[in-house]
Amino acid sequence: MSTHSGRLILLSFRITSIVQVWVVFLVLMLAWPAAATPTASDLRQRIEQLKENGKLNVAGVSIGAIDLLPQLYERSEFNRLWTRESDIEALLAAIRTSDQDGLDPDDFHLQPLNRLRRELNATEKPQKPGAAADFDLLLTDALLRLGYQLFYGKVDPESLDAGWNFERPLLNEEAVPAIESALRSGTIAELLRSLEPQDPTYAALKRALKRYREIKARGGWGTVPAGPKLEAPMEDARVEALRRRLQVTGELPTTAGGARNLFDGSVVQAVKRFQTRHGLDADGVVGLATLAALNVPVDARIDQIRVNLERTRWLGRTAERDYLAVNIAGFDAVLVRNGERIWAARAIVGRPYRMTPLFRSDMTYIVFNPTWTVPPTILKKDLLPKVKSDPSFLTRNSFKVVDRGGQTVDASAIDWSTARAGTLPYQIVQQPGNKNALGRVKFMFPNKYQVYLHDTPDRTLFQRAARTYSSGCIRVDQPVELARLLLNGAPEWSPARIDKVLAGKKTVTARLPASVPVFLLYWTVEVPADGSVHFRNDIYERDPPILAELRKEFRPTVRRPKPADPETVPEAGGEQAPTVAPEEVMQRVPLKAAGPTVAGAPPPVTATP
Repeated sequence: MSTHSGRLILLSFRITSIVQVWVVFLVLMLAWPAAATPTASDLRQRIEQLKENGKLNVAGVSIGAIDLLPQLYERSEFNRLWTRESDIEALLAAIRTSDQDGLDPDDFHLQPLNRLRRELNATEKPQKPGAAADFDLLLTDALLRLGYQLFYGKVDPESLDAGWNFERPLLNEEAVPAIESALRSGTIAELLRSLEPQDPTYAALKRALKRYREIKARGGWGTVPAGPKLEAPMEDARVEALRRRLQVTGELPTTAGGARNLFDGSVVQAVKRFQTRHGLDADGVVGLATLAALNVPVDARIDQIRVNLERTRWLGRTAERDYLAVNIAGFDAVLVRNGERIWAARAIVGRPYRMTPLFRSDMTYIVFNPTWTVPPTILKKDLLPKVKSDPSFLTRNSFKVVDRGGQTVDASAIDWSTARAGTLPYQIVQQPGNKNALGRVKFMFPNKYQVYLHDTPDRTLFQRAARTYSSGCIRVDQPVELARLLLNGAPEWSPARIDKVLAGKKTVTARLPASVPVFLLYWTVEVPADGSVHFRNDIYERDPPILAELRKEFRPTVRRPKPADPETVPEAGGEQAPTVAPEEVMQRVPLKAAGPTVAGAPPPVTATP
């Protein structure tokens, strides 16, 4: 073998050996545990610290996702999760635009993330130890925070209302694989969009927020000076300010003619449009209430929209396509079937000191020609004083006095001058008829608040714009039409049968062919189909506590399943159910919905109308 050939063989051997060494090295590198890299070591150290202490401070920021962060990084073997610049930019863009949802971008570490990003991208000086790990952890925590707020809302509704019972699905088990999938596929933006409410209400409120922020950017609106009421056809220097104010929000076209100080027909119509949008009597006159609404600052209206966006997040996706909803602040009720509104009516709700509560339940039956057992509170505060001053009041208004044995007692034989609500051994029961406080029909859904919907003999109050006149229950206009719609599908309850029952005075109960979800809600901003923004007075002052929480530092609530409230159907107003059952004729109608047939009648019910 020649020297040249020997050198070739030796060279070949050396090259082969070198290649083999590199292959082995690469295999070892690929198989090396993630914790061997400096960033992985930093991530492991921080996660172990979080698990040990239950808290972690990264780059001056407190980590919020103390349960999910360890799961994510342990499953990745402490590798960085954010390896693509496009994913990072998608998250930062979502954070920057979270104010469009009425949220605060600073809740999602926007400033610390921008600072760390600049430091990591800087070439003129070395990176701080652990900066890459800090950036990765803050990105993940920011994603989890933003996803949480979009899905659940920033504010825990139960912290403001212990009776809140709108259940939401828990995402704890789904969050980790969903994030891993989004990071693998580069769909961070899509993941976040999927978490926000898909209800059209949410999108409409976001458009309203954008519009009012644009109004603010253009300078908002000025105030209309105080003074005597403004109405047509007067001339007043304040009318010029009124015209400008109405033009800003679109009630008065900028092309409207007429003298600037003249309250002419175009101004009357503009004022009526404004009043309709703000839940006021649309009389075209600028009195005290209208003036106050005109002078609410644009910032306050923006905050009002933000609060209602938060309420929408509390509800999330409403899976039901059939339901009855009451907007307490808007004094209205709607019945929705197959996603379409088929009935709408005005409602009368509780006074501010006897507030109608917010909750969800299921309507199961209707009572025609109901009796009404007067609850202790109304007996003490309202009825007994009337009886003491006029003993004939009970007879004239179709009330019976019933003892504990269920026997009717002669009211004239009772010494009412010494009667006290707490010791009175009787119940006062109003019989069915035109004077009955519940009207001709009531709609029952189990709840611990003892609240339900019902008719009323006094229909004049429905004509008023603000309708807070009840003691907690909800009076609805057009109740018979609602009953017909709810019983549609039950062959035993044809319209003719309903009319026949209502023509009599027997108390008859009818089961619904299927239970109907009932939502008692509270919206101070609504956006109807035409896109106009309607504001409602915060009659129960529920907005300020929500706004205050929205402005605070975000502290996520640990979401866990909770037991359901017991389903009771006591009387309205929080009083005890009667021990004496009114004479009711039970009409059992089998349920057509899936589930067991209801056997037997619901318990006797009294109510505070």
